[in-house]
Amino acid sequence: MNDNQLLHYSRQILLPEIDTGGQEKLLSSSALIIGMGGLGSPAAMYLAAAGVGRLTIVDHDEVELSNLQRQIVHLVENIGQAKVDSAAQTLAQLNPECGVSTIGHKLDETELNEQIARADVVLDCSDNFATRFAVNRACVAQNKPLVSGAAIRWEGQVAVFHATEDTPCYRCLYGESGEPEDTCTNTGVLAPVVGIIGSIQATEAIKVLTGAGQPLLGKLLIMDALTMQWRSMKLKKDPTCPVCMAQEGTE
Repeated sequence: MNDNQLLHYSRQILLPEIDTGGQEKLLSSSALIIGMGGLGSPAAMYLAAAGVGRLTIVDHDEVELSNLQRQIVHLVENIGQAKVDSAAQTLAQLNPECGVSTIGHKLDETELNEQIARADVVLDCSDNFATRFAVNRACVAQNKPLVSGAAIRWEGQVAVFHATEDTPCYRCLYGESGEPEDTCTNTGVLAPVVGIIGSIQATEAIKVLTGAGQPLLGKLLIMDALTMQWRSMKLKKDPTCPVCMAQEGTE
């Protein structure tokens, strides 16, 4: 690191769990973020600010007025612009040393596997189960850690998945039984809730990249913002999971 970088990240380097070695790991690492909405906005901003060297951000939508209540990476002047372009502008202002690649279309299975193979960590900040299941399958196939977040109304949850013989994948937790009726579009979400969950996703990604602390591997952290209570659940591997158990059978 040069002198400017040592100053830029000095408060983070002071942490013994990070130090210069951890900061060097961040500067040479890459993260793939699926979704530039309420979760992806704070996650991307904090990863860029923390010094992650390369971010690849994926979203096929454009910025709308209703997004601005919670999607803090976008501004009023960005309404009508592609979300990935809007986000890239903000991230460049936040930390010009962070290399940002943008993908403004839905990834097919091949593209998704290719992008995940290039990343050191994947953050699922999407808002639908179809995408979450697809991202999970690709992460299992490519053996990459997945930081998953979700939020609705006053509630949010975060978990880290890196399927092994002992730890589950996302599919172990949720069966592919169709989309739930409740979404942020029809039931709402409090703006800071997605900010909290997205920030925790960034924190967990940094822990995964640096080896600091204990990531939420095989655990589900649940927040109820109305009472500001937190719960942590240990997740069990599904011995009949068609994703991670099938992958183990091919190894």
